[in-house]
Amino acid sequence: MAERSALHQRRAALEREWARWVPAQARPETLELRSEVAESWARSLSIVDPARDSAPAAGDEVRSRWRESPLRAPVTELADELRSIADDAGFVAAVTDESGTILWTCGGRVMRRRAERVNFAPGGRWDEPDMGTNALSLALRTGRPSSVFSAEHLVAALHGWVCYCAPIRDPRGRHLGVLDLSTTWDRSHPLAMSTVRTLVTAIESRLQAVPPAAPGIRLSCLGSGSATFDGVPLRLSPRQLEVLTLLALEPGGFSPDGLREALYGDLPVTSTTLRAEASHLRRMLGGALANRRYALTAPIDCDAVDVLTALKAGDTATAVRRYAGPLLPASEAPGITRWRDHLEVAVREAVLSSREPDLALTYGERHPFDLQVHEHAHRLLSPGDGRRGIAAARLHEALRD
Repeated sequence: MAERSALHQRRAALEREWARWVPAQARPETLELRSEVAESWARSLSIVDPARDSAPAAGDEVRSRWRESPLRAPVTELADELRSIADDAGFVAAVTDESGTILWTCGGRVMRRRAERVNFAPGGRWDEPDMGTNALSLALRTGRPSSVFSAEHLVAALHGWVCYCAPIRDPRGRHLGVLDLSTTWDRSHPLAMSTVRTLVTAIESRLQAVPPAAPGIRLSCLGSGSATFDGVPLRLSPRQLEVLTLLALEPGGFSPDGLREALYGDLPVTSTTLRAEASHLRRMLGGALANRRYALTAPIDCDAVDVLTALKAGDTATAVRRYAGPLLPASEAPGITRWRDHLEVAVREAVLSSREPDLALTYGERHPFDLQVHEHAHRLLSPGDGRRGIAAARLHEALRD
């Protein structure tokens, strides 16, 4: 009874906050609302009608998208378990693609009918620009498990629901979609999120079991250095890693003199030494390195390039998540140090320009002495947010040092 009463009180408090802020199209600044929900409301209010009655439809292509989805096989293997959980607990389970479009659902007949009224069904688009604040959109945006209860949803038609969600990633860390368990708010349960996490782990383990060999070159150069070619690990020297990193970051390639300067600067290194390094790397790459103008002739997937691409697209969350550390931190090659400084400044400025406290917290965890970032995180977090204490502690440590 006490637990049910607490749920009623929480729902009533959220309804009051929703009625106070959403109809007035105002930015929520309140102790009652979690910061990630308040920030999502603020982003969504200008583009999503809180009075809309259902999610927009993606179109007829959803069936072909599900057939081609890498999630189809592992989800199909777990379908009986998902149906059992959904039926027993009165949930609807859903799987989306990386855009937030629902590809597959299961659940009891009554719950599925209720879900279909708001188009929580295959083809429904549940990203933030389409449906505002909900667990699927938060999980897609933050890359973390998320739950949204009752009137935390921006759209009033969803106030009768509680949703638990977690992102699904492939073996290379790429987001494939999310798994969601949803039910009516009065069935909210503290174990629901752990169930979602367990199911996502089971899906990801099946994706990991038979990973396809990635074609071309895969290079990790942030925080450390390693590479594979067609899925096979490459044993590269530090200098060869520097060459590969420079070629990934500058796909137009280098003249021999340009590459020599980028690697050695003013050191008295002969062109013969450079040719020997390039020749060795060319053999390891199966000839995929041009020899007149040094440039790669095979596709390359590089974490540093992914960060730059995300920054250019305005996707600071992805950039911060992928920015695992400085570019080849042990390297003193002039070309590497220039790119290292460029990446560090670009990511940091994007964090300081963002209104997302999670980004400042994540970045600040890796940069304990960055006073300005800790101040930024502390300023963005509301007084009622427990994470504000983390930012305050980091700020204190940075000031002390």
